[in-house]
Amino acid sequence: MIAILFTDLFDSISTFIGVSHASGLLDKDGEPRNLKEGLIVDALATLGAGLAGTSSGTAYIESSAGIEMGGRTGLTSVFTALCFLPCFFLGPLAGMVPPYATAPVLILVGCFMFRSVTGLELSKLEDALPAFLTVVLIPLTFSITQGILWGFVAHAALYLIAGRSRELSPMMVALAAVSAGLIALEHGKW
Repeated sequence: MIAILFTDLFDSISTFIGVSHASGLLDKDGEPRNLKEGLIVDALATLGAGLAGTSSGTAYIESSAGIEMGGRTGLTSVFTALCFLPCFFLGPLAGMVPPYATAPVLILVGCFMFRSVTGLELSKLEDALPAFLTVVLIPLTFSITQGILWGFVAHAALYLIAGRSRELSPMMVALAAVSAGLIALEHGKW
């Protein structure tokens, strides 16, 4: 349960941050606006999907493609959902679309997401390496969660090694410890 919780939480938070940056929905400090409300909606979608016996419903980074085309309100999502309504009945036909047909769109979405990387402070190794690991491991492992978990662990470890442990918040230390535990659980070390 904890692994599923953290997987869904990290996927959702990273998606909301990416979409917020793509849409410019940031507050004066550069933080996503209405993150709490978005996570509540995401949690309700996950709950509803579980009750319906399907995979968890979550926000997808593909939303940035809609934002790039001018969509800024929930009405865009409602219209998109209505367009998918026939898929309830045409699901087997949609399953026949080969993965290589959708790959170009996912590459474009990744390009839109990558613009946020330019805002990272990468002058010191202990800052650059965790960011690099996160960015590289997401596509290599096909998992946003894995990239973020390894990024948390590398960030905390490198700050300890570099003598910057006082700059680590207790929350960051806790996230790194939980991330290390989840990685160990997944790889069967426990």
